[in-house]
Amino acid sequence: MLKSKLTSSFINRLLLLVFCAFLLLLPGRASIPPFDRDEPRYMQATAQMLESHDFIDVRFQDKPRYLQPAGIYWLEAAAVSLTGTLSDRAVWAYRIPSLVAMTSAIGLTAWMGAILFNPAAGLLSGALLATSVLVEAEGRMATIDSTLLLAVLLAEFSLLLVLEDRSKDRRTPVKTALLFWSALGCGLMLKGPVILIPGLGTPLCLALVERNGSWLQRLRFGWGWLVMLAIVVPWCVAIGVVSHGDFFQHSVGRNFLGKIGQGQEAHGAPPGFHLLVFGLAFWPGSFFAAASLPFIWARRASWQIQYLLCWIIPHWIIFELIATKLPHYVLPTYPAIALFTGAALCCSSKGWSWPQKKWCRIALFVYGGLCLSIGVALSLAGIVISKVIEGRVPAEACLIAIGSFPLLILTVRAVIAVSMKQAALYAMGAATLIYVGLFLGVIPRLHQIWLSPRLTVAVNRHLPCSDSEIISSSFSEPSFVFLMHGRINFDTSKNAARMLETNKSCGLALVGRRDEKTFNEELSSKSIKTIEYGRVSGFNYSTGKWLDIGIYGVLNR
Repeated sequence: MLKSKLTSSFINRLLLLVFCAFLLLLPGRASIPPFDRDEPRYMQATAQMLESHDFIDVRFQDKPRYLQPAGIYWLEAAAVSLTGTLSDRAVWAYRIPSLVAMTSAIGLTAWMGAILFNPAAGLLSGALLATSVLVEAEGRMATIDSTLLLAVLLAEFSLLLVLEDRSKDRRTPVKTALLFWSALGCGLMLKGPVILIPGLGTPLCLALVERNGSWLQRLRFGWGWLVMLAIVVPWCVAIGVVSHGDFFQHSVGRNFLGKIGQGQEAHGAPPGFHLLVFGLAFWPGSFFAAASLPFIWARRASWQIQYLLCWIIPHWIIFELIATKLPHYVLPTYPAIALFTGAALCCSSKGWSWPQKKWCRIALFVYGGLCLSIGVALSLAGIVISKVIEGRVPAEACLIAIGSFPLLILTVRAVIAVSMKQAALYAMGAATLIYVGLFLGVIPRLHQIWLSPRLTVAVNRHLPCSDSEIISSSFSEPSFVFLMHGRINFDTSKNAARMLETNKSCGLALVGRRDEKTFNEELSSKSIKTIEYGRVSGFNYSTGKWLDIGIYGVLNR
């Protein structure tokens, strides 16, 4: 069955889909500066790893970064080394692992859809995943989530091969089990125990639903876990020795388990958060996923649907229950959602199944209106944001709206005509225009929000010495650390003034308007006169505050 479905025609279309997904993820990759705050932390830690040649003990400036294992830093370090961009601080090089991983995840999703249903459903599932908002955002950032998604998909793919073998009553080769346990091992090296939630949760939940766990032997549980441990244990031993056990206390005790009981870094939210943001995060596929529920319910007894539901439901419930919530926590379930949505769009041969109950149809109608509003908001986002932040509207922002509005109208018409597959294609076309326009023509030109690059240029222009001491009292974002090659310290304005007293010839202080009074009072008490080399103003989107920062040195050094 596997060989019959994967014809040369499908393989060619799959390669075309992967190539198109790759192209869709390219805009903005080099032109958009580091997104505060997580991305530049990964970037700077990777850069320090390469500069120090210490590939065990991950650090951000002088502080250990004991949040997760070193897997993502190794991948980014390899990308930066191969491209020779360490000294340039080129952001695109650090984003290569995410690009490769997300593109591969999209292709793998389409392949799984062909095995589960048919080639058309697989290709449409991959396209729905590729055009979702969260995938487009995460696939552009040098963070861990794209690579983790690929690890989850590899584990789920190997499980699918096992289920396919079982349905055909054929032997499962050892290499399938090796793929499963290797994927779990790589996932552990990326984000610790998180991979085990979907990796082990899916097969165990499916065995429970079927009340039959004998097929789990095909995964070679007897020795497979040794393969998983062989991947992660050597580094665990090394970091345990180097950190004297602090890594496990911080990563497992505080970062992993600490997120369960209370929201960390102001990211707490009640249960239902992920369901609430799904409309935006999976747009434009979110409406079609909701509309596919009757199709799924009617086929809930098939092993294909049970497999997908056992992939989605345990993972989703766990992350709805833990206190700390971010949209990407349920990203590993999005391929499964895309798969059953693509199947519903392509396999409803007897007509589309609308909900039978009136209140369900009304709820779906309201949800469709919400998804349409999201599409309209995204179409206008470039215009609104540019006007508010920059005071002007670039032509690209207008072109986004002009190009996407007709496609959104065609989407609505197709839904009314119950041409759901056609509607999905129109919606994905609109999404493609929006992403390309925003990431290529709008976001890179929002100069007011990109404070770090402008501050870096201004500081480098006025460096008094090659080893200047620099203190910033009003702006302390990780992107500034990365772009300044780590040569920046964050402290109070009072301590910035004291630094200028002790380092008159080679000191620079970056002080915002709000801190200038304290800064000047401290300088006056020490009879130190300063010179203002320049100012940089803009909007710090991480804190929601407008800043006006002056660059100061000592007069008559």
